[in-house]
Amino acid sequence: MAERSYRKLFWSLAATGLVLDQATKYGVFRWLYNGGGGDQREVVPGVFDLLARFTRESGDGLLRTWSGERMPEVNHGALFGFLSQHVGLANTLFAVISLAAAVAIAWWSSRPAARREMGLSAALGLILAGTLGNLFDRLVFGGVRDFMHFHYQSFDWPVFKVADCCLVCGAFLLLGQAFFGKSTVESPATASRQEMAEAR
Repeated sequence: MAERSYRKLFWSLAATGLVLDQATKYGVFRWLYNGGGGDQREVVPGVFDLLARFTRESGDGLLRTWSGERMPEVNHGALFGFLSQHVGLANTLFAVISLAAAVAIAWWSSRPAARREMGLSAALGLILAGTLGNLFDRLVFGGVRDFMHFHYQSFDWPVFKVADCCLVCGAFLLLGQAFFGKSTVESPATASRQEMAEAR
């Protein structure tokens, strides 16, 4: 009997999340370009806005200039602007971390225990989507493009994007899998039998 595998789920979520992240970034920054001055549009009045800001720096290359000549304003650091004051160092550091994380996630998802668990495969797929979305921005734009803004009265959440949503949802799924999912720890004998069966 063939073993159930959720590899398609993993790669489908990773690809869908990456495409959605990039499509919304390019679309919103083009829509709100406003001659290079940027713009802000309310989606839910007083709660949720789409926000696009641009620098005076000119883009170089098709991937960087689709919205217009000016570059989107980017976050060179991480969540909440962590290390954003160290522009070159922060972007390089987080690009390397993203690349290493993407490789590690792809390897983890290929393990027999991960392939058999729907929740784990879904979590890893979402995390890979967010990681690749941020990695693309860091390599092409020198930082990540944020445009989604939640705020309510005195509450003001840092601007974020779809990649962040993928990372957060994936992290919560991973946490739920750790506490409530079936154990994915294999005994040496079980792992050995599984690898022998796959080799046949």
